[in-house]
Amino acid sequence: MPAMFFSVAGSVKKLTSRTPKGVPDCFEISHSGQTALVRVKRMKGTQRYTLRVNAAVREAVLTMPSRGTKAAALEFATKHAAWICARLKRLPLAVPFVPGSVLPLRGLPHILSHRPESRGRAWTEASEEQTTPILSICVAGDLPHFRRRVADYLKREAELDLSAAVQKYCDMIGVSGRKITLRDTRSRWGSCSHDGRLNFSWRLILSPDYVLDYLAAHEVAHLIHMDHSEKFWELTHQLCPNTDRAETWLKFHGSDLYRYGETSAETKFE
Repeated sequence: MPAMFFSVAGSVKKLTSRTPKGVPDCFEISHSGQTALVRVKRMKGTQRYTLRVNAAVREAVLTMPSRGTKAAALEFATKHAAWICARLKRLPLAVPFVPGSVLPLRGLPHILSHRPESRGRAWTEASEEQTTPILSICVAGDLPHFRRRVADYLKREAELDLSAAVQKYCDMIGVSGRKITLRDTRSRWGSCSHDGRLNFSWRLILSPDYVLDYLAAHEVAHLIHMDHSEKFWELTHQLCPNTDRAETWLKFHGSDLYRYGETSAETKFE
């Protein structure tokens, strides 16, 4: 499932006869007081310079010919600085793991609450004083450990939910259970290796339950069909009736999960 991208393309006449040295991996451009990071990727077989804004990692990506020059890359990015900055400015604000921030846990908004005098690490609470309970993720200990403990808690919850869902679907198709690995992936929500290892993004714990459940079914189905053939999709739909609903949610809301905490990913799944 591709991340949300906006793009422009064009050509720059100045090309060198050899792959240049010193083309930066990234640089900054500015427009009307706003500064944006532009990451550079060289690609063989193209004569075009293209720009896209990756909503997941909140940066611009400039793809350039392998023989393009640094000067031409800078010229192209600068020419489109207004477009880049405008697109980035429209993106939702990032949400750090600090007290008072609100983030979704299993799709439901939770307030991050610091409890320095409490014992333990992190847990959830629901207030009983309101008609509509306020959900909180409570974090004990000193403030310097707050961000790490929030991240650790989310990863533990993701592992519990995904392990249970994977076991459920493995039982349904009659294969042995699989141990899962959690990552903050750059390219996929989930994956299944050729030897049957299952990997998932821990950020799925921020999505509604049916989305996480679908990703577990999707990857378990790959234990039978290591492709995206018609038979694969038939099995996936049999395992998870919410397949279409979950795919729609990921299409429109998936990249939003990268707003929370530190992020460095553009995402799809296979």
